Amino acid sequence: MTLNDYSRLMIPEIEKALKSTILKDIPDPFPGLKEMMNYHFGWLENGKSQKSQGKQIRPIILLLSNSICGGDWKKALPAAIAIELIHNFSLIHDDIEDQSDLRRGRETLWKIYGIPQAINTGDAMFSLAQINMLKLGYEINKQIGFDSLQKLNETCLHLTGGQNLDISFEKETRVSLDRYLLMIGGKTAALLSASAEIGAITALTSESNRKALRNYGNALGLAFQAWDDWLGIWGEEEQTGKSTSSDLITGKKSLPILFALDKGGDFSRIYLSNGVNQENFHELLFLLENNGAKEFTENIAKQFTDTALKSLEEIKVSDQNAFQSLLELTDLLITRKN
Repeated sequence: MTLNDYSRLMIPEIEKALKSTILKDIPDPFPGLKEMMNYHFGWLENGKSQKSQGKQIRPIILLLSNSICGGDWKKALPAAIAIELIHNFSLIHDDIEDQSDLRRGRETLWKIYGIPQAINTGDAMFSLAQINMLKLGYEINKQIGFDSLQKLNETCLHLTGGQNLDISFEKETRVSLDRYLLMIGGKTAALLSASAEIGAITALTSESNRKALRNYGNALGLAFQAWDDWLGIWGEEEQTGKSTSSDLITGKKSLPILFALDKGGDFSRIYLSNGVNQENFHELLFLLENNGAKEFTENIAKQFTDTALKSLEEIKVSDQNAFQSLLELTDLLITRKN
């Protein structure tokens, strides 16, 4: 089986379970809550049902990790649903905090329903994630349910800690690379790490397999974000869906920009004195690439990718097809164009 084969099997089951938990676990007297969740997931547009646009990356990593370690991925579905709910809970709140109008080419939940309702919907998703993780007690055993739930909540603290740093960076002129990596370790890498590790937990595998997958997910998340930062400046607009060099235009403190600021020189002087405007944009873009920021970001992404792949080599593999599919997914994530 290939990654496409697994995706064709897993994604319909993931979406079926997501729709089921929204329909059945949210009490019937609250249809508005269900409507808002269905809109956010892309299943509802102007009152009409739609096909989801979600990639389900984190649930698939969890289910593949489970299979690699000899588990039955269908029994791990509640954990995969919990991970996807937490991911989307964080997206809803991030969109509010960042004042983002669009997500996946559609208006964000808060733009349609208002900030209070969007916050409330995100909170409800958080609760649904807890409920689904506890369902592992019926699918596998109670201890696995508790262990997975503990890991999920520890991860949420890293997520919110990373977001806390990210928001605080907006008021800081300079941010060290170490602090930036700490931030993305919480905001991006923590949930990918938890996805892989909970896959191992639900397979009842060894502690060494669990550690290897935890380390894999963390390194993958750091590589993923480094590459995302590269795309935010040098990605093709038709591929990313964002204007060329959008991160430079908006003043986002991404990896290449922080590298260039740390080096000093003309980029740092102009950027800190005048910011980015139409007159200096092309000059700043040239200086950014000329001082090595592009190559530096590529190298960081490669280093973390290599670390992720080395962690996978430490796993005692029970399912080679699932293992090869996870390798394929890893390659796709760090060579993607959007």
